[in-house]
Order: sequence, then C-alpha cells, then structure tokens
Amino acid sequence: MSPPVAPPGWSRWLVPPAALSVHLSIGQAYAWSVFKPPLESALGLSGTQSALPFQLGIVMLGLSAAFGGTLVERNGPRWAMTVALVCFSSGFLLSALGASLEQYWLIVFGYGFVGGIGLGIGYISPVSTLIKWFPDRPGMATGIAIMGFGGGALIASPWSAQMLESFGSDSGAIALAFLVHGLAYAVFMLLGVLLVRVPSSAPGARGTARQAPTGPQVSANQAIRTPQFWCLWLVLCMNVTAGIGILEKAAPMITDFFADTSTPVSVTAAAGFVALLSAANMAGRIGWSSTSDLIGRKNIYRVYLGVGALMYALIALFGDTSKPLFILCALVILSFYGGGFATIPAYLKDLFGTYQVGAIHGRLLTAWSLAGVLGPLIVNWIADRQEEAGRHGASLYGLSFVIMIGLLVVGFVANELVRPVDPRHHVPQSKEADRVQQQQSESA
Repeated sequence: MSPPVAPPGWSRWLVPPAALSVHLSIGQAYAWSVFKPPLESALGLSGTQSALPFQLGIVMLGLSAAFGGTLVERNGPRWAMTVALVCFSSGFLLSALGASLEQYWLIVFGYGFVGGIGLGIGYISPVSTLIKWFPDRPGMATGIAIMGFGGGALIASPWSAQMLESFGSDSGAIALAFLVHGLAYAVFMLLGVLLVRVPSSAPGARGTARQAPTGPQVSANQAIRTPQFWCLWLVLCMNVTAGIGILEKAAPMITDFFADTSTPVSVTAAAGFVALLSAANMAGRIGWSSTSDLIGRKNIYRVYLGVGALMYALIALFGDTSKPLFILCALVILSFYGGGFATIPAYLKDLFGTYQVGAIHGRLLTAWSLAGVLGPLIVNWIADRQEEAGRHGASLYGLSFVIMIGLLVVGFVANELVRPVDPRHHVPQSKEADRVQQQQSESA
C-alpha cells in the first residue's frame, strides 16, 4: 500500500481528524479499569491478574512502536493505520471469544498481545506525518497527534459501563461488550485510513518544498549512545509509571478510597471518574505540549515531575478526607501524564534534530513498555497484599503512593541532567543535505 500523497491545495488541517479517528479508538486502553471488576467477579481473578491484559498491551505498544517504526516510515500512515485497525479490532474479537469460553488466557492474548500490536503501530502512525505537515509548531503538532489517545477513555468509559449495565456482568455479557467494541472501532478507524494523506513535500506552509533542517542532527543509532537519550528514557518511564498507576486502577481506587465514608462512590460515578481522568489526559496532551513551545521542554518537565510529586503527596496525606481534593490531584497528575507523552517527541527534536526523530521516538517508547508493567504492578500488588493483611479503604494505596513520589523525584533529577548533545554524535551536514535532496526527488 503506497502512501497517499496530498493533491495541490490540500489543507493540512484535514490530517488531524484522521489521526484522531485512530487515536480515539486505541485510546480505549485507558478505560480498561471499567472491565476489571466484572472480570474479577466472573472469572475469579485478583486485581493483579485482571490488570495483565492492559499491562501486556502497553508492553506490546512500546515494542511494536520501537521495532515497527521503520516499516511505518517506509510504507506510510495509511498502511500503518490499516495494520492498527486489523490488530486492535481482532484483539477485541479474540477477547470476546475468550470471555465466552471463560478462557482468560485468550483475553490476555487477544487484548494484550494482538491488540497491543495495534496500539503501538496505531500510536506512531500519524506522528511523523503531522510533524511533516506542521514543522513550524512541533509541540502543538505532537499534541494533536496523540491527544486522541488520551481522550479515548472519555468515550469508551461511559460507553463500556452502559453496555455492562445493559448486558449484565457475567462472562457472556462481557463477551458481547468486547464484540461490540471490536466491530465499532473497526468502522471508526476506517475513517482515518481513508482520510489520511502525506505531503508531497514537508511544508513550512502549505505547498512549500522541504528545507534542510538547521541545527545539530543525530542518527537513531548515535542517539542511543548518548546520555541525553537515556536521561529522557528515565524521565518518560518515571512520569508514565506514576500516571498509569492511577489510570489503570482508577475505578476501583476511588471506590476503595471512600468506601468507609458516608458518601461511597457508585459504579456509575467511578466510571465517570475514569472519563474525567481521560479528559485531563487529553487536555494535557495538547495544552501542556503547546505550552512547552513557549517555556521550553526542560521547564515543562520540571512541572510534570515536581508538581506531580506534590499532587501524590496531597492524595496520600489528605485524599480520603475530601473527594474534591482527591479528584483534583488525580486530574492534575493525569494531565501531566498526557502532557509528558505529547511533549517528548518535541524534546527529542530539540536535542537530536529531525534527521531520524521518528525512529528515536519509537525506541524511546520502550520506556512506556516498562512503565506499563511497573505502574499497575506496584499499585495492584501492594493493594492485594494490604487487603490480605486485613486493611481496607485508602490504606490499600498509601505505600504505593510513596513509591510513586520517589520515582517522580528520580525523573526530576534525570531531567536536570539533560544537556546539549556532544558534537561528536552529530551527522555531517553533507550527509544530511544528501538525504534531504534524495527525499525531494522521491516526492517529485
């Protein structure tokens, strides 16, 4: 499938809707916590076990993004979106079969492994294309590219909760909900496949020719040899671990926090909380990443990591005494979580240039794979152990929140260590000029 080239006069503002149709779909992953309680009840699972499909999905997201980035660049966004559609929808269909047969391993394989490949390929499919269309606004462009991924649960959470309420919460009802998800998302993602276009040349404004990038340029192979890459890898991993720890267990967490109070949280209200977190995640991706164009990437990550640690401390100390405080702090943490994802490609562009920024970004997303395991594992494992010890309510999460504060401090220090890349890692200008000239010839 050859990349569809935009005809003369094509508006670059038609590309973001194509990206959003894919990212709003695969962003359903952030609504997984809605399925946790019914799966635990229907199949007799622990909180740690019910998190496994989500964890594996995030692992596969990072791995498929890292190893599939070259194929995405070579074959174009339409090919990538088609692969994402097939894998993500097939993951739901396999999960439906697993729930129907009460074979949990099939849900893990379908949603986690197969669907996770769709997550990774779909996640990176529009990013480099949007950067080519919007080279003048890198922070905003990357925010648009992955804003939908953060907002997917805003749609999926209440939709999934309503289906489970209508169908029931036994294994057959869960299977039917998975089936509806798989078919509906296939149709919605198809819109992006049909709409997406690549520029005939990367415009500063519509229709202009590609210009050789200015500033230092670093190849992907050289980038992973620099301390800057690994500092950013650590920054992303710590920020994601802290955010995903709340997000994956959001619905049962808020229920537990206020279970012993005079105003417990209902299942419907918990699903609404997940949707609010999704809105904060989505808003942070476009809002904070655009702000980074004004104040700089390093400064914005100081906010993500430093203020994020403060928010966790407030929840740990006072979260169970005030619902507004708990919700506000969680929303701020999730806005930083989303903003961190949206800002990291522009941070990479600032340090390593545009020479192979897509490939560098894909490799950096392996930090997400590790964080996708660490965050849910820390929160769920500690909560399970505390419950076995006879504790309940907010005390299930106190230790895990302290750990999250420590991880954010580690990320803050790593961000402070980021410095400009040593010139010995730069690509010679003549080599970069030859590459740009070759790309112009291919476009023509």
